[in-house]
Amino acid sequence: MAKDRSLVRASDIGAWAYCRRAWYLAQVRGVAHARPEVLHAGTQAHAQHGQQVRRAGQMQRIGFWLVIGGLALVGLLVIGALMGWGMNP
Repeated sequence: MAKDRSLVRASDIGAWAYCRRAWYLAQVRGVAHARPEVLHAGTQAHAQHGQQVRRAGQMQRIGFWLVIGGLALVGLLVIGALMGWGMNP
């Protein structure tokens, strides 16, 4: 698959800022990295972090809706108490 040269990723900017020559050799000349296992480990770590971020977002949304549901329930109970619902005559 060909790289989209119009897309500039943050990792490309970081690699270029760290070592312009290494970026040039990897991105322009296509020279293989001396330690590909390090790059693979970094890719795996970023993928795992991305999953954790997505899961945290899901949990935050679930928590938000649980709070909304709890507030609605409390509101109904307060209204019920004020209107005398559930009181034995």
